[in-house]
Amino acid sequence: MTIRCLAVDDEPLALDIIESYISKLPFLKLVKTCSSATEAMQVLQEEQVDLMFLDIEMPELTGIQFLNILKHQPLIIFTTAYPDYALEGFNQDAVDYLLKPIPFDRFLKAVTKAQERLQRTGSARTAEVAPAPPAAAPEHDFMFVKADYKTIRVDFKDILWIEGLKDYIIIQTKDQKIITLLSMNKMMEKLPSSKFLRVHRSFIVSLQKIDSIEKSRIRIGNKEIPIGEVYKEAFLKWVEENNIQ
Repeated sequence: MTIRCLAVDDEPLALDIIESYISKLPFLKLVKTCSSATEAMQVLQEEQVDLMFLDIEMPELTGIQFLNILKHQPLIIFTTAYPDYALEGFNQDAVDYLLKPIPFDRFLKAVTKAQERLQRTGSARTAEVAPAPPAAAPEHDFMFVKADYKTIRVDFKDILWIEGLKDYIIIQTKDQKIITLLSMNKMMEKLPSSKFLRVHRSFIVSLQKIDSIEKSRIRIGNKEIPIGEVYKEAFLKWVEENNIQ
């Protein structure tokens, strides 16, 4: 797998370092370097990009602001001189967070994590634009997951929603929160497609537990769950089929 990369930074030296590091790794291909978010936006509209190295502190638009206006995001590795942004970076589901000056071994570790994630999900653009069709419904009405050094039975009827958190998922039931090491795609394979739907890169909802739909958000109890742009069409189709508009 060749990972197509975009580097965005207003510091020419930082771009030179990333370009140099990319050239050392045969599984990476540099599509372009950009000195601003607006320039990068144009590249993303014209080119397939699997992984973006993104500085956070930039003029005009910060890296965080840039991500918030993108409809279809590649995988992100943040590059910044400011450690205070680490938490906010990971809240954006970044693959990693690299602090300048970036040593090569730390860069290699970050891109290896990105490579592993892409191998699990396919190319970033494919995963974002075209969600995989739901798998056939399982025969059982429950599943077993590993959590807290034990195997736990989870009844489908008890699940409210499922949230993806990097390499882990959180299964929220009416009585407990279960954290397990599993990808969102694998979880969808375990769930009956007639009862669950992925509505966001980070959320799967139990269709039977939806209390209301407000613009681009779903409410289950006190929880508001966003509807991602690439999942909206399938969700609205389900709404129309069930005559609840």
